[in-house]
Amino acid sequence: MFTGIIEEIGLIKSFDGKKLVVECSKVLENTKIGDSIAIDGCCQTVVSMTENTFQANVSSETLKITKGFRQGEKVNLERALTPSSRMGGHIVQGHVDSIGIYLGNMEFEVKDSRYIVYKGSITVNGISLTVSKLDGNIFGVAVIPHTLEFTNLKNLRIGDKVNIETDILGRYVEKFLSTQNNNITEDFLKENGFI
Repeated sequence: MFTGIIEEIGLIKSFDGKKLVVECSKVLENTKIGDSIAIDGCCQTVVSMTENTFQANVSSETLKITKGFRQGEKVNLERALTPSSRMGGHIVQGHVDSIGIYLGNMEFEVKDSRYIVYKGSITVNGISLTVSKLDGNIFGVAVIPHTLEFTNLKNLRIGDKVNIETDILGRYVEKFLSTQNNNITEDFLKENGFI
């Protein structure tokens, strides 16, 4: 689990379609083999380390659902939460839902916006942000100067792809409601004190 508060920007040193090597420093502090690090919002397991890099094995599912990884790309990095961590952003799983397209002015287009809520939380490339605009499948986010300076948002160009993770609560609510008997009648409402 993550918060969406980026710790540093790393550099993809190499990626061969399966093995990913990321150059960084801060997220390596107290990190050990088997720990999770979110790379642009995508949870990956550290399988080896050097003094200034870590390696992860990328699954075909990850490549299918995310924007992927390119050598030389700058990526947002965050270590997984520990029991003593402060919760500065929102609950982020590191499980990317979809790919968004950057439209400029911190606006993005997605194929499906059903879990995006105006003033709700969303993760773009692993960054915890607040939805400031929602119009169909286009949403905008509020970005403060600090976030812009210390994340890879500042490098986005119109048409770039980004990893999107919506707030997990919406997915659980939808699942719960879809498995329940939703035949709410006037008698049900009366019996339960709503009328």
